[in-house]
Amino acid sequence: MISYNPKDWLTFIFRFHKADTFRQLFPLIILIGIYSTAVAYLELEYWDLPDESHVKNISMMHGMLGFVISLLLVFRTNTAYDRWWEGRKMWGALVNNSRNLAIKLNAIIEDEKDRAFFRKIIPVYASILNKHLKDEETAKQLAEDIILYDHHSHRPNQVAKMLFLKVNELYKSQKITGDQLIILNSEIQSLTDICGACERIKNTPIPYSYSAFLKKFIFFYVMTLPFGYVFNLGYFVIPVVIFIFYVLASLELIAEEIEEPFGHDDNDLPTSKIAENIKKHIEEII
Repeated sequence: MISYNPKDWLTFIFRFHKADTFRQLFPLIILIGIYSTAVAYLELEYWDLPDESHVKNISMMHGMLGFVISLLLVFRTNTAYDRWWEGRKMWGALVNNSRNLAIKLNAIIEDEKDRAFFRKIIPVYASILNKHLKDEETAKQLAEDIILYDHHSHRPNQVAKMLFLKVNELYKSQKITGDQLIILNSEIQSLTDICGACERIKNTPIPYSYSAFLKKFIFFYVMTLPFGYVFNLGYFVIPVVIFIFYVLASLELIAEEIEEPFGHDDNDLPTSKIAENIKKHIEEII
């Protein structure tokens, strides 16, 4: 995730970060510019149109379609941001639940060996979940004395199972009471709930038909712009069309990037950093 000062206007305006959409759209911008130049030349210099008013009336259609496409893009970006923000809330809940679990275990457990186990395993859950959501290899994530039962199964569930098995073992050995077991069980269960919510965000993208329709709409809208405005703007229609395409396509690219917030894009959530903070906090508590 990019750290920045929201009050620094000059940095936003004149700096092109590697995540800026201009870099991704540059080849298409060149093609749109060539296309607009060709249309402008043909209409102004080559074609002898008997009645220019019919062509000029296309601008009326663009005015109506522009309103429709703006509503679609607002819905698209809001939906994508809701997914990004929900992912952030889930990881905020993971931070709080990990702390709560550690605080309760610190007060309940006295044996240092048991405390060392939870001091190691609780942060591992956040780290494993981070790699699980990024589809990274997690086989080497755990320490040598922690054995995963099945390297092909759901890794966060395995860690949660290890936590509950340890808590149940403490109950059987009468190191914790039944009431304490219930309290700790609810905290461990909350970790699995957070994992499921993050997987729902990751595995449920925006419906394909909606995304494809919006891209087609933007494409055909931009492709017809030179025909409607060339007689009013002349060759100035070229930068106008390029700018309109840049704005519309950039909004769609931004929405695509943030709708899946657990990847490696620059604007994705800093889940690795959050996992590191959880580890630091747990080690301070226990």
